Amino acid sequence: MDKAPFHHQRLQNRSLFRSPLPKLVLWSILFIVILFLFFHFSPTSQSSSSSSRIDRRSLRTSAAWGGAAWEKRVRSSARIRSSHNHHGISVLVTGAAGFVGSHCSIALKRRGDGVLGLDNFNDYYEPSLKRARQAMLERAGIFIVDGDVNDAHLLRKLFDVVPFTHVLHLAAQAGVRYAMKNPSSYVHSNVAGLVSLFEAAKSATPQPAVVWASSSSVYGLNKKVPFSEVDRTDRPASLYAATKKAGEEIAHVYNHIYGLSITGLRFFTVYGPWGRPDMAYFFFTRDMLRGKSISVFEGPDHSTVARDFTYIDDIVSGCLGALDTTEKSTGTGGKKRGSAQLRVFNLGNTSPLPVSQLVGILERLLKVKADKKIIKMPRNGDVQYTHANISHAQAQLGYQPTTDLETGLKKFVKWYLQYYDPSSSLSKKGRSGGGGSSSFL
Repeated sequence: MDKAPFHHQRLQNRSLFRSPLPKLVLWSILFIVILFLFFHFSPTSQSSSSSSRIDRRSLRTSAAWGGAAWEKRVRSSARIRSSHNHHGISVLVTGAAGFVGSHCSIALKRRGDGVLGLDNFNDYYEPSLKRARQAMLERAGIFIVDGDVNDAHLLRKLFDVVPFTHVLHLAAQAGVRYAMKNPSSYVHSNVAGLVSLFEAAKSATPQPAVVWASSSSVYGLNKKVPFSEVDRTDRPASLYAATKKAGEEIAHVYNHIYGLSITGLRFFTVYGPWGRPDMAYFFFTRDMLRGKSISVFEGPDHSTVARDFTYIDDIVSGCLGALDTTEKSTGTGGKKRGSAQLRVFNLGNTSPLPVSQLVGILERLLKVKADKKIIKMPRNGDVQYTHANISHAQAQLGYQPTTDLETGLKKFVKWYLQYYDPSSSLSKKGRSGGGGSSSFL
């Protein structure tokens, strides 16, 4: 930043600072007043207060942890039981009760890696679904610690108990539109939470390599497609995107100063069994089965809205590929001993499809005609088009998506009907099928 204009302006406005209070104190007071006014009198303050209380409560009253029995469960879950043809790793998976976290945890455990989960089970969407995922992971021998990634004391304890080789950091506040209702939750989870995780990792002995979930949303208002990792990401269209972009910059800092090996993954519209109810494919399915209308967005002049829909199994293969190709962190005792690996990859399907085509596939699978309401895309952070260039991930991670949208949605619909309506005729008819993530049932 060029300091000369600022210095000139400061001299011109010297009279503003003739108060006996030091400038730092004056500006600090002003900043605190602004924050107070924003959080107590802004239109979003009431709608966000509930979620803010949840964030604070998760730090104070999460399930009790500590003690010999608890440590025994932690160590047992994180113990490597790899076969002779796989050199196992021990992974702390944050957000393990989430959509991507639960799938990755199962995949790691199946191949013999040690896996310990961490999740605060917040109510951004139905906690019962997260608890059902937790039960699935427990049957696979995976223990999920009930706690918040912002709890520095808990993180230090976990790293003291287990010398993790890797961290798969998937805990985050997701969703683009929800940021307009509860902006502080995004800063709490996606910025403060990431810093908390990096702080614990850089102080651990040994330092683990970190793979974390960024987002395709960082491309924001970029018009060049397909999106490549070298494209500009300085024009976010939502607060969610801004927090993920901030995360990438924070990752650079911890890599540069502390020698943490860090890999960021930009996910593109992940879908599949055990998915998130706030995603369009999920609530379209729910509302179509209930006979409700669905809102389908269109762009300016009736242009198409399209997404690079990526099936969960393909995302899992990319996450495991990133974990398997990480280099060791180079720091010791919080001090950098040499340059460390810093990477970012797109994980998408490379075949963007119109949302209208998604609806058409669901109509065929559900045998229901959708009552579609075509509306203009609101200015709430959504973008019209996403398309991933995955050549970097293909070359470095061996990443190769294999699931087309119709195949993936068929597996999702089968899971949905068995989970929410096991008595339906469609559910019974689909039970003879198999493969993919449906095997999680």
